[in-house]
Amino acid sequence: MSRDSHIVSSFDDDLNQIETLLLEMGALVENQIENAARSLIRRDVEIGEKVIITDKAIDNLEFEIDNCTVRILALRSPKAQDLRMVVIAPKIAANLERIGDYCKNIAKRVNVLVNGRQLGSADITIESMNDFVQEMVHDVLDALKRRDQDKATDVWLRDRNVDQMHNTLFRELLTHMMEDPRSISDCMHLLFIAKNIERMGDHATSIAEKVYYFVSGKMLEDERPKSDTTSSTTIDSDEADELKCD
Repeated sequence: MSRDSHIVSSFDDDLNQIETLLLEMGALVENQIENAARSLIRRDVEIGEKVIITDKAIDNLEFEIDNCTVRILALRSPKAQDLRMVVIAPKIAANLERIGDYCKNIAKRVNVLVNGRQLGSADITIESMNDFVQEMVHDVLDALKRRDQDKATDVWLRDRNVDQMHNTLFRELLTHMMEDPRSISDCMHLLFIAKNIERMGDHATSIAEKVYYFVSGKMLEDERPKSDTTSSTTIDSDEADELKCD
């Protein structure tokens, strides 16, 4: 093997290592999302502790990805799509790390909710939101692996569905708090959990933007689709009665 061929082969190995680490990190995050929801729905503190402990492994992978990208930039002078991979890798890793943090936050609240009561369909909605976001994360990583900009765009567009589920849950939990002040503590924890899941969807959407850029060399031109209205939501007594009937 010539020296030039050896250099090219080593460069390819470095790039493959970054992508392998990203996909490994993503698989771990997917598992964290599933376990965080499972710990909440079952009120299982043991699963929640596993989520909290595993978060360190995600942090370590992010650190390893950062080191790999610095080494490649220093030694390889990548160009075109190779350069785009090196540029987006630490940013995607940061998104995945934040999703892992949100999973850890959810798991920590299970300790508080373990003796709480079920509040209407809140758990079902949270589980649906979580499953939807987990699928977004899975699909956006598959888009990266397959170099599929259309699939990345599809994930990007799904963020509004997460927002709409969040809006529905927000209104339902507000209604519970209006009807029974004793439920306020549990409702507030569930609202924080729902917001964490909504933010996980935002990070999956951000990854989709980066994958689109990596594959196409262009930025998505439209503004990110958002449907979160919780910051301006109010419910009067008549609406509360209607929601209760529903």
